[in-house]
Amino acid sequence: MRFDMRASAIGAPTTELYATAIDMCAWAQTRGCLGAVLCEHHGSDDGYLPTPLILASAVAARTERLAITSVVLLPLYDPVRLAEEMAVLDIISRGRVSYILGLGYRREEYEHFGVDMRARGRIADEKLDLLRRLLAGEAVVRDGRRIKVTPPPYTAGGPLLMWGGGSLAAARRAGKYGLPFLAQANVPGSQETYEAACSAHGHEPGMTLLPDRDTPSVCFVADDVDEAWHELGPYLLHDARTYADWNPSNETSAGIADVYTVEELRATSRSHRIFTVAQAINHVHGGGMLTLAPLCGGLPPDLAWPYLNHVADAVVPALAQNDLANQRDKLPQTEGVQA
Repeated sequence: MRFDMRASAIGAPTTELYATAIDMCAWAQTRGCLGAVLCEHHGSDDGYLPTPLILASAVAARTERLAITSVVLLPLYDPVRLAEEMAVLDIISRGRVSYILGLGYRREEYEHFGVDMRARGRIADEKLDLLRRLLAGEAVVRDGRRIKVTPPPYTAGGPLLMWGGGSLAAARRAGKYGLPFLAQANVPGSQETYEAACSAHGHEPGMTLLPDRDTPSVCFVADDVDEAWHELGPYLLHDARTYADWNPSNETSAGIADVYTVEELRATSRSHRIFTVAQAINHVHGGGMLTLAPLCGGLPPDLAWPYLNHVADAVVPALAQNDLANQRDKLPQTEGVQA
């Protein structure tokens, strides 16, 4: 599941959305959900989540085994404070929180924090170096200051850090530091650039995720798709239109649909999808991820819960049954053996 906590003008109040997001995570860990991704942006008119680590703490306190991933726009943080917060969150979650670090792309956010966007790459390099050393337990002397993060993280060496982005420069930075690369796009040459950078800096290549433009990033499941589009369409359109406004001329990143009507979104978008149960099952069997965004666009909880329950009641059992059948097919045949 993915939460960005947009609260559009047509959507539910923020108090309802935040309480429901935490409830949904607690509910989802018992129903086959692999994890929750918490996103980050700043100064958005619709209240996009600015502090994913705080929400991650609330989710971690309500769950026991759900994996949680937080996006972090690294140049906008004090790395010492960030290391302390990561360490404490690692303790609360017992190592269940990982991070996708990135630069961000909105000039307004850099102005918001008074950070020079033109220097964001250099700033990120400096902060990443310090962050990793502090999470590893080092005492670092920087500009005459002695810095040491206490208490140490629950995870030896610190929580899992990954790098995100939608460019070859992002692939090079991930490879330079030997971090897994979770991209926003499958830019030609990304895998090769990442592997070459890993090799040049003495790292074994890690995990990569390179989504194509048409990768579904906002998914719902319904029996009556027409009715679902009527009910959900305005919220999905708000989400799609806002990302498109933030990313003019972006023709590569997943999750962007440059459309202006619900009808156009339904007809042309591959990012915002409403599947039937059979389509959802086929999508997963074909290697796709069913990325649910249950509160997309500020969708009111009373509308959101039935769609989420439908996935748990109709899709998850079918996938589990198929997995069980596949496991049985792989068992050795034992003809003539009696118990």
